[in-house]
Amino acid sequence: MEENVFCECKRWNYGPHYNIIKDKSMQKCPLCSITRNLDGTIILRNKNISSSSNDFLYHLGLGTSSNNLKEMFGDVKFVCMGGTPHRMEAFARHLIKILDRNDELIDLTGCAKRYSMFKVGPVIAVNHGMGYSSCTILLHEVIKLMFHAKCKDPIFIRLGTSGGIGVEPGTVVVSSGGVDARLRDCYEIPIAGKLSQKLCRTDFDLIENLKSVVTPSDHFKVITGKTMAATDFYEEQGRLDGAFCGITETEKLDYLKKLYEGGVRNIEMESVPFFAYTHYAGIKAADVCVTLIDRLKGDQVITPKSKLSEFENYPQEIVGRFIKKQLEQFD
Repeated sequence: MEENVFCECKRWNYGPHYNIIKDKSMQKCPLCSITRNLDGTIILRNKNISSSSNDFLYHLGLGTSSNNLKEMFGDVKFVCMGGTPHRMEAFARHLIKILDRNDELIDLTGCAKRYSMFKVGPVIAVNHGMGYSSCTILLHEVIKLMFHAKCKDPIFIRLGTSGGIGVEPGTVVVSSGGVDARLRDCYEIPIAGKLSQKLCRTDFDLIENLKSVVTPSDHFKVITGKTMAATDFYEEQGRLDGAFCGITETEKLDYLKKLYEGGVRNIEMESVPFFAYTHYAGIKAADVCVTLIDRLKGDQVITPKSKLSEFENYPQEIVGRFIKKQLEQFD
């Protein structure tokens, strides 16, 4: 079987255990419930949307009745997201430069004013805010956007900053998977009062392809490791410098060492829902974050602002090179 298929138990795999289902436009692994279309388009796992005459993506200011989403976004191959509008606009300008394009940057969310989204050729750069809730709102609407636009095999990449565990500031972590503060690799959310879990999964080929663009001349280190996502910046991350603190320095270090022993190399606030939602939607995804601090050595980021700005460029360099290389292969 030649087509890539998304599968919860085997991830992206060509294995013989896949069955053709329905009208042979989809494939499904009998060991799990994840399906996707053979032409690469997304299967939206919500029947309510397909029966609706209009789907308005409220926080993006776009809708199926008010916009021709296929014409606007049908060519998208990469969706890159990060915390702030400024960071994603800077990344979009970086893409214009390295891809040698002359796109005019326009915030495509218009008057919605919740997020900012820019398009450079087949690449979307959009900010997701900070934390689980803000990130999941964006993911719901961008995944629906890819569905309505009939995008084929879109790749989602998150770029960001993080706190390192046992790694030097300025190290880039290409995440091998997301875990929560209890080291569980799933996103747990109450739906209609009942707890539901979605597994966090990434794509190992995508990780290797991202790492392949790193060169010996790079002045930063790139590693892989698990990423812990917290719902809080202070207490859940074991910080001692918040408005409240109920743990000792020893308890903090014991916890961080436990995370390190569990394979975690950085902490941020979005990887768990990011990996869970993209996996559930059948989308290849990667998380590329630079560390600003080694949490084993302290809690507060005291690195000079000029150095932090330099650090923030490292994920952009890697992801930009990866996208350029992928687009050259498409040509």
